[in-house]
Amino acid sequence: MVKTLRFLFFLLIVRPLVLIVLGLNVRRRQQLPSQGPAVIIANHNSHLDTMVLISLLPLRLLPKLRPVAAMDYFLSNPLLAWFATNIIGIIPLQRKVKGSRNDPLAGIIEALDHEEILILFPEGSRGKPEQLGRFKTGIAHIAQRRPEVQFVPVYMHGLGMALPKGEALLVPFFCDVFVGSALLWSGDRNSFMQSVNRQITDLASEGSFPSWE
Repeated sequence: MVKTLRFLFFLLIVRPLVLIVLGLNVRRRQQLPSQGPAVIIANHNSHLDTMVLISLLPLRLLPKLRPVAAMDYFLSNPLLAWFATNIIGIIPLQRKVKGSRNDPLAGIIEALDHEEILILFPEGSRGKPEQLGRFKTGIAHIAQRRPEVQFVPVYMHGLGMALPKGEALLVPFFCDVFVGSALLWSGDRNSFMQSVNRQITDLASEGSFPSWE
């Protein structure tokens, strides 16, 4: 029943919203993963980010698509928690791990071992519209533990204006999505993070977008 509800939610609500209400220009869509295990890493400016990335992949992959989000955003509300984990398919990530013996990456590693495709935003929280924040090193820890997994960088532009942080009203807006080449674990956390940051920065500059006023 839950799988059916999730399929219908994305088929009848999310995909029409993203593909019709928003205008999308996607470059190199073919470089998105066609199977798992894989991790899509992207900049984060809007609640729409996850919905857009899921909509860019075929519906047949929906059962394997798992966004990663901080559990403190939604687990305080039981109904929202159920919707987030069952319909959106979120893997809850515990951000405050100091003093805890639990492995904060356990859910992520388990999903990759089940050949799922994760969607992860290394900036953590949503930033200001169309401004890149600092990427956190958690993705390097994941890559180190599963060096065979591909990390596909994506840069999205325009979604931070269509539905910015703190706003509930969607504004139809033309959005661009740039997909980069897949990255593999380099053997060193610093060099891996440098490769990730360089790819995202290059993708961001590819559109030559003017600054938002």
